[in-house]
Amino acid sequence: MALGSDTKLNSLGFAKSPAETRVVVAMSGGVDSSVVAALLADQGYDVVGVTLQLYDHGAALAKKGACCAGIDIHDARRVAEERGFPHYVLDYENIFKDAVIDEFADSYLAGATPVPCIRCNERVKFKDLLQTARDLDADCMATGHYIQRKTGPNGPELHSATDAGRDQSYFLFSTTREQLDYLRFPLGHLPSKDATRALAAEYGLAVADKPDSQDICFVPDGDYASVIEKLRPGAVEPGQIVHADGRVLGTHDGVIHYTIGQRRGLGIGGLADPLYVVRLDVDAKQVIVGPKDMLAARIIPVREINWLGDEPMMARKEWHLMVKVRSTRPPREAILRPISDTEAEIELLSPEEGVSPGQACVFYEATGSRIFGGGWIWRG
Repeated sequence: MALGSDTKLNSLGFAKSPAETRVVVAMSGGVDSSVVAALLADQGYDVVGVTLQLYDHGAALAKKGACCAGIDIHDARRVAEERGFPHYVLDYENIFKDAVIDEFADSYLAGATPVPCIRCNERVKFKDLLQTARDLDADCMATGHYIQRKTGPNGPELHSATDAGRDQSYFLFSTTREQLDYLRFPLGHLPSKDATRALAAEYGLAVADKPDSQDICFVPDGDYASVIEKLRPGAVEPGQIVHADGRVLGTHDGVIHYTIGQRRGLGIGGLADPLYVVRLDVDAKQVIVGPKDMLAARIIPVREINWLGDEPMMARKEWHLMVKVRSTRPPREAILRPISDTEAEIELLSPEEGVSPGQACVFYEATGSRIFGGGWIWRG
């Protein structure tokens, strides 16, 4: 139904009062999602907090800094109690293992460098949790992600956060149009994380000074290899460290201990020039090393593309965009050449080092903040 020009929308974009607008807030127990819940409750919305238990609660209690661990569930519940809205904890352990953890382990064993946080958003938070929000008759679901949703002439658009240092667009490129229509990101316009913490202090939240989690939630100490060895016992096998010219330089305890672009910890000291991991040959159990210039990549094959442009991706032979190939790197100028609706070849105008299969390639408009989606880097 079309809205009249005099119809006033609330801050979440609905033509009714906040009290009549139900919003499910995905609460991790951290400061960001806690502020979102407190902010919306303060504005009079019908807030329902939901926290996901993603792995064993008892084991998680001892893991500081891990998202959705026992202490985080407690923190989320406490915020809900203090602000006076209902809070539910959902057991998503099996879903999370099947949709995220198993693929993470298999990808590493296949020589890729996966980004499980993207898969979690795509397959758990914005799929199963979003459906739960619909089942609770919520008008929308809000999260604490630093990204912006703006209404354009063709519907909702995804835009980078105002604070480039906190922007999480790299981890949200696979958000579909349908999901974007239902999602809200109340923090994306804030100038800094300090502004978020100031709001937390204003609302008297005990998590106002809680540190940010730095690691993947199920690998809180950053030791990926030990997690994979537990998940896939016997799958990690030793092999050789081989120079790109064919010389055997040493041995290793398993390909999973190495990533593309790695220089330190190779155990092959005494060489005149520094060497870097340039390729992982899982079948041959080899870590291939070479000089830094071998890391430079200009052509990147991308698949499983989620396209968010107004025109279909195949409508043009070339798209001149900016792309990000690592979450920590700035966007670079590139040309996207579609192969199908879900595959493309990316040509970087200046080579990028350390492009790795399993990482995401995210597309941005050449001038501006809009995100046109992205896909997964793979070896063709």
